[in-house]
Amino acid sequence: MNVRELQYLVALADHRNFGRAAEVCLVSQPTLSTQIRKLEEELGVALVERAPRNVMLTPAGADIVERARRALHEIEQIREVARRRSGGGCGTVRLGIFPTLGPYLLPHVVPLLGARFPRIELLLVEEKSDLLLAQLDEGKLDAAVLAFPVQNAQLHCDILFDEPFLLAVPEHHPLARRKTLKTSALAQHNLMLLEDGHCLREHALEVCRLSGSAEQASFRATSLETLRQMVMAGSGLTLLPQLAAQSPLPHADQIRLIRFADSTPSRRIALFWRKSSALDGLLREMAAVLRETAERLLAEGSTADHAPDIESRTRTAAVPA
Repeated sequence: MNVRELQYLVALADHRNFGRAAEVCLVSQPTLSTQIRKLEEELGVALVERAPRNVMLTPAGADIVERARRALHEIEQIREVARRRSGGGCGTVRLGIFPTLGPYLLPHVVPLLGARFPRIELLLVEEKSDLLLAQLDEGKLDAAVLAFPVQNAQLHCDILFDEPFLLAVPEHHPLARRKTLKTSALAQHNLMLLEDGHCLREHALEVCRLSGSAEQASFRATSLETLRQMVMAGSGLTLLPQLAAQSPLPHADQIRLIRFADSTPSRRIALFWRKSSALDGLLREMAAVLRETAERLLAEGSTADHAPDIESRTRTAAVPA
């Protein structure tokens, strides 16, 4: 048994097709098939069921694939340690982030990470939280920026910041003249929310539950930009994370942003990585850069809210793409 055979097996498990798995592994299909049979003979157990149009793992194969993933991950960690020790901090970091935060934080923080770690190649992945957690668990990501709650005892967590939610209303809505609002006032309104799969949806539903509000059941958005456009069109109200609401975009004067006065609905953001990661020290340093950048951006947004020209600033405050 060798590393290459394990890589072939994992690729076959991922793609369930000998041809596609061979393409990913940059070998011919007969070569990959031969190596899988060789591994089966060595282990004395069938790993896959070879159907004409599909490949399925046997129960033994499924168990061995999961162990192979962990073994390949540990091998990559060994290589990463060696690269960093021999190359003076060189290497690659694969960082995940979810789509209701990525566009509003990454443009500010990526240049700072590049300046702070010039010999590190940063590979970014934007996906929904569940997919990021799966990729983190499988070793496809080194770290991920996620919102609480995250239930995984194998992950280390470094808290970055708490991001407040703002209420976004159309410019001619009765609430548009309000600068602040009590959370209980939401009980009189239904909110437009994102579709299932977005962690922001779960946070917004919790705000609805606590305030006595409800979801506008006739519509679910696929992105924050869709929600923004619907508010601009006068179709309803929604909650926007502060960093998204601060992003400068055209036609922002058609939306009013209102802070909550009696409480601060928010989401807690943290950087997660595997406790076994060889990049622990580096990721802690990266977390510090992420934290400082986000805190600065949030402070700038709060300062703008309290500037003398609050009406003008509210009109030009943007909402997300």
